[in-house]
Amino acid sequence: MASGEKKVALIVGAGDSLGAAVARRFAANGFVVALSRRHGDKLAGLVAEIEGAGGQAHAFGSDARDEEQVIELVGSVENDIGPIEVAVHNIGANVQFGITETTTRVFFKVWELACKSAFLVGREVAKPMLARGGGTILFTGATASVRGAAGFAAFASGMHGKRALAQSMARELSPKNIHVAHIVIDGPIDTPFTRERFPDLIAERPDDGILAPDDIAANYWNLYKQPRSAWTHELDLRPWVEPW
Repeated sequence: MASGEKKVALIVGAGDSLGAAVARRFAANGFVVALSRRHGDKLAGLVAEIEGAGGQAHAFGSDARDEEQVIELVGSVENDIGPIEVAVHNIGANVQFGITETTTRVFFKVWELACKSAFLVGREVAKPMLARGGGTILFTGATASVRGAAGFAAFASGMHGKRALAQSMARELSPKNIHVAHIVIDGPIDTPFTRERFPDLIAERPDDGILAPDDIAANYWNLYKQPRSAWTHELDLRPWVEPW
């Protein structure tokens, strides 16, 4: 990276909770953040928030399941904004269906969201990182990445696939100075959706008994800052009251 050139963090799956928190964290530390989600118009508020705090942000509407759109996204960021130093894949597909009610369409769609999109993003950002000799690629995982549960056959399959992808990429790319890490988010994240869907769980836990997006984002930043003499490949994050 040339002296004085801005560092760019690409956040694919820049949703309203964790993705937004990660974007804010990197922007606050001087990164230009490139934000992507399927419906780019939903990013206007986050862009305004980051710019209002003195940061720089760019929004992209892109379907990470589509190969051509991912190629175009990474190319646009690299050519029009700057070299991607950090890429975060933050897409899951947490749906619950009994195995006999899980249609082929549901199973395939979940795999596309959780696993195929991770492959496409990981592959495309690895290309310029390899050419430059370094970078960081972070994948958001879940409890389902390491343990299947009743009713979550589709979700667990997709997230297991993402974890395997991250392992393979880490083994291949770490010797080439690219840090690949998979973060297991083991527990509920504090979002309006979680509070609406699981009010009893929220009521029975202390204030710090649910994962705060900003606290998760701090760990993503720490992964980026790690010296390569002690890189973490997989990091488990869970509230102190979470059974496991």
